[in-house]
Amino acid sequence: MIPQEIARTIIDPKAYSAWTPIDEAFATLRREAPLDVAHPEGFDPFWVVTRQDDIREVELKNDLFHNGDRSTVLTTIEADRKVRAMMGGSPHLVRSLVQMDNPDHGAYRRLTQSFFAPQSLRGLEARIREIARGFVDRMAAHGERCDFAKDVAFLYPLHVVMEVLGVPECDEPRMLKLTQELFGSSDPELNRTGARTDDTDQALAALQGTVADFITYFNEMTEDRRRKPREDLASVIANGQIEGQPLGHLEAMSYYIIAATAGHDTTSSTTAGALWALAENPAQFRAVKADPGLIRGLIEESIRWETPVKHFMRTATADAELGGRKIAAGDWLMLSYPSGNRDEAVFERPFEFDVTRTPNKHVAFGYGAHVCLGQHLARMEMRILWEELFARLESVELDGQPRRMEASFVCGPKAVPIRFRMH
Repeated sequence: MIPQEIARTIIDPKAYSAWTPIDEAFATLRREAPLDVAHPEGFDPFWVVTRQDDIREVELKNDLFHNGDRSTVLTTIEADRKVRAMMGGSPHLVRSLVQMDNPDHGAYRRLTQSFFAPQSLRGLEARIREIARGFVDRMAAHGERCDFAKDVAFLYPLHVVMEVLGVPECDEPRMLKLTQELFGSSDPELNRTGARTDDTDQALAALQGTVADFITYFNEMTEDRRRKPREDLASVIANGQIEGQPLGHLEAMSYYIIAATAGHDTTSSTTAGALWALAENPAQFRAVKADPGLIRGLIEESIRWETPVKHFMRTATADAELGGRKIAAGDWLMLSYPSGNRDEAVFERPFEFDVTRTPNKHVAFGYGAHVCLGQHLARMEMRILWEELFARLESVELDGQPRRMEASFVCGPKAVPIRFRMH
């Protein structure tokens, strides 16, 4: 059994905001209990998978370790019971690719897979570069100071993904607010209640309200795209079929929601985290400035460094062995991606930000069949932004203390104040 203090830390949204306690807790686990059971008060017990090799093994064995049998995100016993009561026995408020197992997962993934393939994305490069240049111009217009997270990193990937999805620019602030409510549900500055709450009913009602607002919006979009299909992702979802039948309503709405939230928020976190790290490491900044060929290294290192998706849960479908431990059928496992991306067995100097790191075998996008569908688009967005920004940015330093979201699922920086010079 993992000590209670560590078990409480690795589920605490405030610990992820402070970050150092998380690094220390997972380093201790990798050293002393790399695969063991946590049982914090109010939660069902779960295995904490901290080593990258074990994470990859679980991700590859999709029939043995399911996404959808129990909640795919760590949740309390009480919240799980109430969600199941609301959702007719299902542990999920939404049912996206993340909550699916085969055969549904494969069928639903194939629906948009070609849309996100590298060869399809090449046609978007010129337009994404135009968008990136616009945001670099906007950053320059701030003068010598800005909040890089709020002024650039949140808005640039949002604009790209909303254009791909087919959401008009005037609705982008609404999509950003709903995304932050969804992923920042435990952060009083971002959630719908505007307060920190330990009340399960209040927290669930807020989340339900956010999901309901998304569904209202995307219902209208579905009707529009069925009447007048366009060359956008919304038209693919609205008119898609699985085995000759339209997508189920919950599945279609969930597809929109994951595209409209995870599609930009994770890239935003990585981009904000990258500039924060560069501002703290002037030698790294100068290296990329001198050699734009290091931009690809910057992208991979910032994805490893920030790891926007902090965990997913899996459920064992049968008795199994993992990392020398006996896992029982029905056991719940937390795949800790930040821990896998700081694994000393995989990375030299894992607690240093190094744009020259090679190889950089991080697991931030997941692994195997559930690997992130939008990973190629995310990398393209970041590459183009850094190419445009580094062509003009002369220097950057922090202008105050950056801050992170209070969240334990999908999260990253929420403020990165900087001073900079640009030509």
